[in-house]
Amino acid sequence: MKKVGIEKKSVEQVLNKINLSEKQVDDLFVLYDLLQIENASEEDKKGLDEDYKLAKKNIENLYNETLYSGEHDNVDALIELHAGAGGEEAQDWTEMLMRMYSRYAEKQGLSVRILNFLYGDGAGYKSVSLLVEGNHAYGNLKCERGVHRLVRISPFDANKRRHTSFASVEVSPIIDDTDEIKINPDEIKVDTFRSGGAGGQHINKTESAVRITHIPTGIIVACQNERSQTQNREYAMKMLYAKLAEKAEKEKEAEKLKQLGQQMKIEWGSQIRSYVLCPYTMVKDHRTNYEQGDANAVLDGEIQEFITQKLKMDKLK
Repeated sequence: MKKVGIEKKSVEQVLNKINLSEKQVDDLFVLYDLLQIENASEEDKKGLDEDYKLAKKNIENLYNETLYSGEHDNVDALIELHAGAGGEEAQDWTEMLMRMYSRYAEKQGLSVRILNFLYGDGAGYKSVSLLVEGNHAYGNLKCERGVHRLVRISPFDANKRRHTSFASVEVSPIIDDTDEIKINPDEIKVDTFRSGGAGGQHINKTESAVRITHIPTGIIVACQNERSQTQNREYAMKMLYAKLAEKAEKEKEAEKLKQLGQQMKIEWGSQIRSYVLCPYTMVKDHRTNYEQGDANAVLDGEIQEFITQKLKMDKLK
């Protein structure tokens, strides 16, 4: 039922945008006709130009709504970040990515919750799991799936040498309609443990964290950031449904490519984007070739254009 409610809200939002764009275009024609009849001042012309740019932007945004055609594009998303080889350098890069996605969510009006984490050896994180909730959360963030590469002068190198770090990003849809995915209670193993992070006496002294293993697939999920074991188990089950949904989605894509005579690469992940901070600043997406010179803005969450370019490319396939 929640999925139906989300889809209804999404349709209503699109209809509101259509009505707004129609009104803006009608107003532009009326204003243009008036300026043709009367002696328009430079200020009037400037106002018309600004109204035109605003209407154009809204119509472009309306077109972008058509890019969300996937089965789960309107649902929430589970993001899992994993540091590659490289110790502190890679773990710090994983924390930078966590901040980037948190800032992106904030800018898009989405909410973010940390579900699970494993601190790095002195800096950053070895892994982090984030729940991102809001409009088109999965539809957008699924474009971030893959390996992200960072090139910079390492803050952990006393000789100030340039280092390359890698981190992988996995994204799964949060499925609330559990009729889509069936989980047999006899096929899961539930373990409890103490939270590994700071959080006061309650977290450190009780086994409130929950780890669930799905025996048939070997998928393991964990949640430790909620105060009670019940809440952690609830979110861990959400994560498990999400991982199983992602698995089913990948199998469908693999079958589709097989029918088209293509072979899907089976590997840890493909490098999708490079973030270069030295000797110049540039962020480049290797799938779409879209580039952005302001790397700091990208790392501060300005990644929507990268996502939009990927969605447009996928629509043309």
